[in-house]
Amino acid sequence: MRILYLNHYAGSPRHGMEFRPYYLAREWVRAGHQVHIVAADFSHLRRVNPVLDAPYRDEVIDGVTYTWCRTPPYEGNGARRVVNIFAFLRRLMGLSARIRREKPDLVIASSTYPLDTVPAAWFARLTGARLVYEVHDLWPLTPVEVGGMSPRHPFIRLLQWAEDFGYAKADTVISMLPCARDYMVGRGMDPARYAVIPNGVDVAEWEGEPAPLPAAHAASLAELKADGRFLVGYAGGHGLANALDFLLDAARLLVDLPVTFVLVGDGPDKAALKAKAAGSANVVFLDAIEKRAVPAFLAEMDALFIGWRRLPIYRFGINPNKLFDYLMAGKPVIHSVEAGNDLVAEWGAGLSVPAEDAAAIAAAVRRMVALPQAERAAMGAAGQRAVREKHDYRVLAARFLAACGAAPAAIR
Repeated sequence: MRILYLNHYAGSPRHGMEFRPYYLAREWVRAGHQVHIVAADFSHLRRVNPVLDAPYRDEVIDGVTYTWCRTPPYEGNGARRVVNIFAFLRRLMGLSARIRREKPDLVIASSTYPLDTVPAAWFARLTGARLVYEVHDLWPLTPVEVGGMSPRHPFIRLLQWAEDFGYAKADTVISMLPCARDYMVGRGMDPARYAVIPNGVDVAEWEGEPAPLPAAHAASLAELKADGRFLVGYAGGHGLANALDFLLDAARLLVDLPVTFVLVGDGPDKAALKAKAAGSANVVFLDAIEKRAVPAFLAEMDALFIGWRRLPIYRFGINPNKLFDYLMAGKPVIHSVEAGNDLVAEWGAGLSVPAEDAAAIAAAVRRMVALPQAERAAMGAAGQRAVREKHDYRVLAARFLAACGAAPAAIR
């Protein structure tokens, strides 16, 4: 089967996130399918963006054909990002003749914003392919509820039209959000076309030898362990969206415990977070590390933290890559959340507390420290077992094709 995967922000291990298109595509290629990912050359999510000296450039990564489309760079969520979006859409339409020749069997629109549903529907009609609308976040609801944009803004109105168009035209709607069905039906989706395929991990990568930690990181952690500190880890983006300010507030309430909070990563709010933590002896910030070294960092922790803001948009569910990494590490998780779903609570993989509640986070840390090691290990094992069974990308790739009415064939 020939699969065309349109994802503006698609990445790879070579380029950085987002990783989901790569992992799904790689599994489909291993099963004998042909996969063509079309992505923009510039994304704010990637660690490394490809450099183009022409409008398009092809690259094969682990058997997956990528076509990079030249687009203008941008910062933040202003007008330049909108220009980048429309530049990518224009480049997509410029591939019409090539797509007609390739004649895909499945066309997937998957760019977070819903505007790519239009060229995807055109390609599907042109080639007789099945059309799949893969929904990451609910746009335009997210920029309205979280970003504060007016529902009457012309761009928001356009996004709303494109989202409704996708629900109406797609043969299958793949949602990463587990609680969004009723919303999508309300926007015109046939409920029979709905399927939930969440994010996951590549279990085989975790079973291999992880990349070692940088020497400075390893030395810092060794010193903390030698002092008998209980280590609560966080690995990922340092932004206020991750509720790290509440974690730092919780740290101030725990100076009487031998606990250290170790935060690894980078992000727009890291400097502000470091300033907030100034003078806190139980908080350590470390530089970002490569993705392959994350398992080595998580393995050194006694527990892991993930937090969320208290936002109405989370009523549709959450699907964080970071959480699956945490659970695969086999460590108990402290989850500060108010959402339509909570996998930590569902699987008994740690302790869940309300969002934006420093006192509750501190209480959860105290409880975690007081638990016998065997109970913490059981929490970690429960989370890891659930990820292996339900969130391995080999499993998810097969489920994706099955939901689309396509035989998964030789997916192992």
